[in-house]
Amino acid sequence: MLNLAAGDYQLALDPRRGGSVAAMTWRGEALLRTTCGPSILDTACFPLVPFSNRIANGKFKMGCLEVCIAANMPGSDDPHPIHGFGWLTQWRVISADNDVAVLEHHYQGGEWPWPYRARQTFALSAEGATFMLALENLSGTPMPAGLGFHPYFPRDADTRYLGLHRGEWKNNLDCLPVSLDEKQKAADWWQGSPVGIRLVDTAYTSREGALQINWPSRGFGLTITPSDNLPITVVYTPEGEEYFCVEPVSHMTDAVNSTLPDSGLHCLEPGATLTVSMQFTAHTLSQK
Repeated sequence: MLNLAAGDYQLALDPRRGGSVAAMTWRGEALLRTTCGPSILDTACFPLVPFSNRIANGKFKMGCLEVCIAANMPGSDDPHPIHGFGWLTQWRVISADNDVAVLEHHYQGGEWPWPYRARQTFALSAEGATFMLALENLSGTPMPAGLGFHPYFPRDADTRYLGLHRGEWKNNLDCLPVSLDEKQKAADWWQGSPVGIRLVDTAYTSREGALQINWPSRGFGLTITPSDNLPITVVYTPEGEEYFCVEPVSHMTDAVNSTLPDSGLHCLEPGATLTVSMQFTAHTLSQK
């Protein structure tokens, strides 16, 4: 376990468990859900690399190459592999200081035909926390590429989430996209109401601006600023749970099988690197 601190921020990392974040606090208050069990699904946040969310039945074509990936959701018979490979393997500590740490995951190639190197950089300052994730194509052919972050946030009856997006994907029962509901302008799909009023597990498109989470009963809020190449946000609000997920990602679900020109999937040339980031800044809420 690695522990970083700067100003009012503290961050605990667990490189052996998927390069995950175990906890992040501000002035002693949890900004992310603190790791609550032995599974990677019990952590505070984990990286999504080299793709985000599901690939339908683990099958897609890249040119003449047919790719087949095994299902990988821990404790589930879900047939659709999810979130890539980084979250289910140990990461190596490249460097660690009081306020900065660098972790690395090296994939040698296999059912995903392209070897790659992924690096996470975590940096704290008095102004906040920055998570950076980079993916380098080590193969000799172009590689489909996607990145993202999967944070879990504490949730109570008053928790508010604000994210302005133009579109909301409608999914089938397997959480695979079927149709896109789009508005003329980016909007708050919760209309200012508590996050728990909508039970969703889907992707929102064409993000505008930062994402905001407020905990009125706790007296503070959190601003999440994803990089511009994370234009899609996956939101998961399970019923009856004390957490929810707001995941900045680079592409839509099952993008490798999409024919849409704006799916968000990158084609990474040999030797090229894709880098994404998100910043966290906590603040007190004004009293009305």
